[in-house]
Amino acid sequence: MNTKLVKNNPSGNRSKFKLLSFSFCKIVIPFKIAWQALRRNKARTFLTILGIVIGIMAVIAVMSAGDGFRSYVVGQIETFGTDAIEVEVKLPSTSQMSSDNAAGMAMGVTVTTLKLSDAEAIKKLPNVKDNYSAIIGQQIVSYQDEKKQTLLWGTTASFVNIDSSKVAQGRFFTEEEDRNLATVAVIGKTVQDKLFNGNDPLGKMIQIGRDKFLVIGVMDKRGSITFFDMDNLIYVPIQTLQKKVMGIDYVQMIFAKVYDKSLANQTAQDITFLMRQRHDISDPDKDDFAVMTMAEALDIYNTIFGVINLLLIAIAGISLVVGGIGIMNIMYVSVTERTYEIGLRKALGATNNNILWQFLWEALVITFFGAIIGFILGIGLSFLISVAASSQGLTWKFVISLNSIFLAVGVSFGIGLIFGVFPALTAAKLDPVTALRSGK
Repeated sequence: MNTKLVKNNPSGNRSKFKLLSFSFCKIVIPFKIAWQALRRNKARTFLTILGIVIGIMAVIAVMSAGDGFRSYVVGQIETFGTDAIEVEVKLPSTSQMSSDNAAGMAMGVTVTTLKLSDAEAIKKLPNVKDNYSAIIGQQIVSYQDEKKQTLLWGTTASFVNIDSSKVAQGRFFTEEEDRNLATVAVIGKTVQDKLFNGNDPLGKMIQIGRDKFLVIGVMDKRGSITFFDMDNLIYVPIQTLQKKVMGIDYVQMIFAKVYDKSLANQTAQDITFLMRQRHDISDPDKDDFAVMTMAEALDIYNTIFGVINLLLIAIAGISLVVGGIGIMNIMYVSVTERTYEIGLRKALGATNNNILWQFLWEALVITFFGAIIGFILGIGLSFLISVAASSQGLTWKFVISLNSIFLAVGVSFGIGLIFGVFPALTAAKLDPVTALRSGK
């Protein structure tokens, strides 16, 4: 039955033969000729591929580093939990994330309106489970002959109940010690290593400013949070830091935990309304504070990193364009050098499409191998970046996204087509008589 079907369908056989003939003439033969031409000019081929390799490697490494950095920062924010709300001071008539607010804070402008009493009022809201207040100071801290400039983290006793930090040795200070302005301190692991050479510091007295503080605890190692080394801190009662060390009566932030995180946005609005009442603010543009849920913070950081990533990819992509221009230049040189060959092939029956595909294949082969090598080297460079970041104590993930793979493949063939088609068209349009005459 099958034999009869084949015999009774000669047009089908002709169609298959034409398809195979088309594939052989349009793809296989031009590819073999292109491959032989590239092998004859190994140095030129290598240098052309190198431009694509550098471009693809840069894009892959940038995308991987961007994703790794984003996952690091987002992971650090997530350690605070999605059931958290932060209240921070800010300059009136600016937004919290604005450059004006950041510049003002960097220049030393101090907002002194946020108080411990505000934290007490926030704690009375129905959905607020607990909160802690905090302020950061800096002092020379010494123990015997060891001295170092250290950040002081003044906070309330509820800090350890809310934050993910844990006490590794000893204990944290109490609310009573905070009220009584006790000169007690809990130190981070880095401080322990630098002041006490890793020895047990419990019960030892350290000098902070003009006062001596009793070390009552050591915090568990935590690492850095958005480049802020949490192990290089000394935790002291907030009122002790305010009145005995810094001589102030305000705080810089209040961090609250909620019972029901699905009501976090509503609770943030309640806190905003309460703070405006307490600070006698009727115009929202005059707010001297900012209230943000952790979900909002994640959205903001994701948006920021998305824009930064696109910018970095665009910058790295310039090297791909340069590599593509290099391909175009080399292909034009190749067309010029092989004018006689093109004329001879046309005289022997090669069509414009045959010549077009011959030179187009050369560009595609160059970009294909450049993409493969660039992708492999890009992965290697990305891995080295993650290793270097991890060696600095950052919880950096080695990430290679599917987008980077699609980009490597798509860009390589796109560059081959875009920058290879013009020289190929030039070669295809050459008049065979003129081309043969030019070779004499």
